[in-house]
Amino acid sequence: MVTRNPLSDKGVAQMPCTTRAAVVESAGAPFTLCEVVLEDPAPHEALVRLVAAGLCHTDLAVANGALPFPLPGVLGHEGAGVVEAVGSAVTGVAPGDHVVLSFTSCGGCRDCRGGHPAYCGAWLPLNLLGGRRADGTGTVSRDGEFLGGHFFGQSSFAERALVDERSLVKVDPGVPLPSIAPLGCGVQTGVGAVWNVLEPAAGDAVVVLGAGAVGLSAVMAAALSPATRIIAVDRITERLELAKELGATHTVDAGRAALGEAIAEITGGQGADGVVETTGNTAVLRQGVDALAARGTLVVVGAPPFGSEVALDVNGLLGGKRVVGLTLGDSETQTFIPALVELVRDGRLPLDRLIGVYPFADIDRAVRDMTEGRTIKPVLVF
Repeated sequence: MVTRNPLSDKGVAQMPCTTRAAVVESAGAPFTLCEVVLEDPAPHEALVRLVAAGLCHTDLAVANGALPFPLPGVLGHEGAGVVEAVGSAVTGVAPGDHVVLSFTSCGGCRDCRGGHPAYCGAWLPLNLLGGRRADGTGTVSRDGEFLGGHFFGQSSFAERALVDERSLVKVDPGVPLPSIAPLGCGVQTGVGAVWNVLEPAAGDAVVVLGAGAVGLSAVMAAALSPATRIIAVDRITERLELAKELGATHTVDAGRAALGEAIAEITGGQGADGVVETTGNTAVLRQGVDALAARGTLVVVGAPPFGSEVALDVNGLLGGKRVVGLTLGDSETQTFIPALVELVRDGRLPLDRLIGVYPFADIDRAVRDMTEGRTIKPVLVF
C-alpha cells in the first residue's frame, strides 16, 4: 500500500511512493512480497493503482532465468487498473481513468510510425531485457538500490506501478478490470495472429496448435471470422473440450493422432489454410508447416529458447507456403484493445472461460497452478 499521498491536487505525482510488489530475487527463486519505492513519474509516465494483473508464461520464463532480465526485479505485463497520477506531458489519460496495460514502444521509429509498434526498433530493451527506462534511469528501488523494472513499460506485479504512456490503453470503466487484464499480451497475441496475419477467407481451415491461453484466444478469434473449419490441437482432453465450446469445429489429440494425417482427413486432403503455432516446440512447428495447404500461412507465436532452429523442407515451401513470426498480435494497441474490450463486454469473446482469479498474495500458487495445467490464465487481484 502507498505510505504517503503521492498526488497533488491536480493528480500530478509530487514524490516517490512506497508500495508492495512481488520481487523475483534471482533466477528460479519464488516471488517474494515486499515494499519497494517507485520514482516520480517522468513526463510521459503515469502512476497506476493495479486492480488486476494476468500471469503469462513470459513472466515465468524471465523468473526462471531463461531471458536475461536484471534480477532482483519486478515483472508483470498484463496489468489493469486506475490512473492515480500523470506526468507533466501525458495527454491520453487522466486520474480516474480505467486502463489496460500493454507493451511499450518508442513511437518514433519506422514501424511505430507505420502502425506496427510491436516491431519497434527498440522493443527488446524497452520491454523485455533492459529493466530500466530508455534513458537508463530506474523506476523501482528497494533499500536504496534499483531493481529490474519497467518490464513491458509497466512491471505490474505490484499494488501500484509506474507506467510508460505508450503502455496505457484507456478502456470502458463499465467493464470489470479482472475480466480484461489478459488483453495486454496473451489474448491480443492469439487474436491478432488470426485477424491481423491469417485474415481467414470464407471457407478457410484454421489450425491452432496448443490450447493454452494464446491458442484458445486464437480459436475464439477464428470463430468470429469466415473460417468454416477451426481445428484445435492439444494433448489435454479438457482443453480440447473447452476449445469446442469456444468455437472449434474439430479437435485433434496430438498424443493419439498424427497431426498431418488428421489435418488431411478433416480438410479433404487440402491441408490447412492457416496455422497458429503457440507451443514453442520446434518439432510441432515443423509438423504445422508440413500440414499447410498450397499458399497457406503458419504464424509462429510460441517462443522456444533463444537460438532454437527448425529444419524445413525447402521444396515443400515452393507451393507458396509462408512462415511468419509474430509479436503481440502485430496490434496497434490504442485501437485493438478497446475493440477486444467491447467483445468481452458483449459476451462475444468469453475470456471468463479461461480465467482463474487469485489474490495477489497467492502469486506463487497461481504460478504452480498454471505450470501444472490446473489454470489456463491466472489473474491476480489486488
